[in-house]
This record gives sequence, structure tokens and C-alpha cells, in this order.
Amino acid sequence: MRIIAKSRLRQYWEKSGNEKSQPFLNEWYHFCAKMKWATPQDVKNTFRHASFLGNNRVVFNVKGNDYRIVCAMDYPRQAMYIKFVGTHNEYNAINAKEIK
Repeated sequence: MRIIAKSRLRQYWEKSGNEKSQPFLNEWYHFCAKMKWATPQDVKNTFRHASFLGNNRVVFNVKGNDYRIVCAMDYPRQAMYIKFVGTHNEYNAINAKEIK
């Protein structure tokens, strides 16, 4: 999968001062970049704790649910668009179905 854009991950750990999240977010990025998911079920088979929202949105739990990443998936183009990166509490403050 092509992940657009890794810069959102970097912006998160730099802007939030949460550098300890960097290795976990990088690991998620490199793992997902190797995947070839064609359907939501393919994602679920890999990440059993992923949540699926409307509008082809997937919520990934990172580091035992300490961090969450929301992606818009485009399976035919093999692309994932990072829409949100944050802690579980930060995630609870957004509407993941509508975040741009």
C-alpha cells in the first residue's frame, strides 16, 4: 500500500512533543507499506483490532491502543490516506468519519 502522507506521522510526534511515539508509528508505517490489501476483510485479517467506519475509513490501534491512526482506504489504487494521528483520548475528541 502507498501511504499518503508519512509527514502526518512525523508532524504528530514533533508537534505534540511525543517523540516516544515515533518508533511505534514508524513500525506501523513500514508494516502497512508492505501490505497489498484488496478488501476491508484483508485488513481485518491482518489487524484484528482495526475498526471500520463508513466512507472506507479504518481506525488502526497502535501500541496496544495508546495511539490511533485513521486512514481513508482506496483499495483499487492500493493507497491509504492518513487523516488523523493521535492518542486514544485525542481520537475521542474528533469525528473520525468526517475528519479531512
